[in-house]
Amino acid sequence: MSFRYTKRRLWAGICLLGSLCFGLAAVSCGPYQPEEPEGPDYFDLNIPTYFPTDVHVPADNPLSVQGVNLGRYLFYDGRVSGHSDPAAWRSCATCHLQAHAFEGGLDYAAPTPHAMLPLFNVAFNNVRYHWSGDTDSLERLIYLALTDPDEINGHPDSITARIAAIPFYNDMFAAAFGQVAPGAPVVTIDRICKAIAQFARTIVSANSKFDRYVRGETTLTDEELKGYLLFTTEEGADCFHCHGGSGNMLFTTYGFANNGLDPDSLYHDAFDRASVTGNAADKGVYRIPTLRNIEYTAPYMHDGRFKTLEEVIDQYSEGVHYAPNISPLMHHVTDGGVQLTEPEKQALKAFLLTLSDPGLLTDPSLSKPQDGRLP
Repeated sequence: MSFRYTKRRLWAGICLLGSLCFGLAAVSCGPYQPEEPEGPDYFDLNIPTYFPTDVHVPADNPLSVQGVNLGRYLFYDGRVSGHSDPAAWRSCATCHLQAHAFEGGLDYAAPTPHAMLPLFNVAFNNVRYHWSGDTDSLERLIYLALTDPDEINGHPDSITARIAAIPFYNDMFAAAFGQVAPGAPVVTIDRICKAIAQFARTIVSANSKFDRYVRGETTLTDEELKGYLLFTTEEGADCFHCHGGSGNMLFTTYGFANNGLDPDSLYHDAFDRASVTGNAADKGVYRIPTLRNIEYTAPYMHDGRFKTLEEVIDQYSEGVHYAPNISPLMHHVTDGGVQLTEPEKQALKAFLLTLSDPGLLTDPSLSKPQDGRLP
């Protein structure tokens, strides 16, 4: 099943009735085909039938072939940072590396307060985008990233001026968003954010081994099936409440939770959700990440404290700490965790690895354009 954003073409046949010299005569005209108006061609976003149908594409920023293509260039262009020194340039791709499922990876020294989240399947997030939960607009999130001193560290005016000064971009913006009134700028910070958001929404990961299993194209091993059972049961690893089971193929609720990390580190963090909401109940509360492509997105937890999946599994097995506002979904907190055996831990990891989508890491349509126009 596909949900398509397509431009409708109107074809009309017109029949005209006229009279000539007071006599009635039926005059028939051939089919009239109006000239196709110029404008963007809407992008076909093919979505698996088992994914959510509520796709977050704003009415004022529909997906278009031209807009997605423009966003791809801007995503990889360090000149969006606005810095004059090329050594200081940062782009979205500086942090969101395709080789790590559009995350930073273990070898990336993140300048941001928290470990970043991977950037795929964001078109299906209808909760909140920013780590703090203070914006529900992907376009707004991109604006924050472009201007945040800890991230791309640009200024709207300098970003816009730099991109507008690059000749090929003006034609691309006009193709993506249409011409503007004489004297009005074709390149604006709003359009820059919209184009990058369009590209980001096309980064869809849906071809892991588990996806192929769901589609009936392959089978899981006994160990992987055992891990899946552990994942989806309260008596097992009890992962599904936060990360979804068979009914949630995104493997996250996109919600926020205190997941029982040690209180000493959690309650001294100046960048948890409470730092935005001002609510003491949000101390130590963070975004629940997707487990898709978890193999590629280390380090783990909001502060990147764990480097391996084994460490993460150990944490939930026997390292959970009680906190007054710990998520009520952490059902095994009184036992310090779910208390998995070593074979169960291995089975759970085997299942988690079935969520890896290696094709995402090399898809050329998501890679940096190689036509020589980008530095």
